[in-house]
Amino acid sequence: MTSLINASNSAGVIITSDTSGNLAIQSGGNTVATITATGANAGIQVASWANPAFSAWANSTTSFTTSVNTKIAFNSKEFDTANCYDATTNYRYTPNVAGYYQVTAGNIIAPNTSGNRWLYLYKNGTFVKTIGFCPPAGINYSQTYGAGLIYMNGTTDYIEIYGIQNSGSTLTNAASQTDVYFQACLVRSA
Repeated sequence: MTSLINASNSAGVIITSDTSGNLAIQSGGNTVATITATGANAGIQVASWANPAFSAWANSTTSFTTSVNTKIAFNSKEFDTANCYDATTNYRYTPNVAGYYQVTAGNIIAPNTSGNRWLYLYKNGTFVKTIGFCPPAGINYSQTYGAGLIYMNGTTDYIEIYGIQNSGSTLTNAASQTDVYFQACLVRSA
């Protein structure tokens, strides 16, 4: 057992004690932090839903028609601490905590000697930031990587990653956990 301090929605502050030496801070019955008493190595553990983060990748390819913004299907999760990323239908992240999120993404498109590649961050279906750019790569794959910081309200805001290229023909990205990825984490709550 752990001693609890709970900010209850109906009964105010509830304090429950024991002799474990551990202390849990709760809000509405949900533990948001646990402080352990292990001498000089005392630590704080924050509940995973209070600090959401995810990492997803594409295990299948996406085709990019020239000059058309195309949502990238990041359809496999590496991790999702608060179950906020949809890897099956919409390929979007809708975090459950309001705050500022660091977003990173990567995409690698098949070789082509002409055209540029861009990586775009969309919020609620609207373009908000260019987070990556790559000029033509000749015989090598075009690697586009980038990052951005964005505010999310923790209820209805969602983000997606789109790519575009203007080579004059349809190109396909790789299916790769190391090269085609979408990640975000809360860096500061609102």
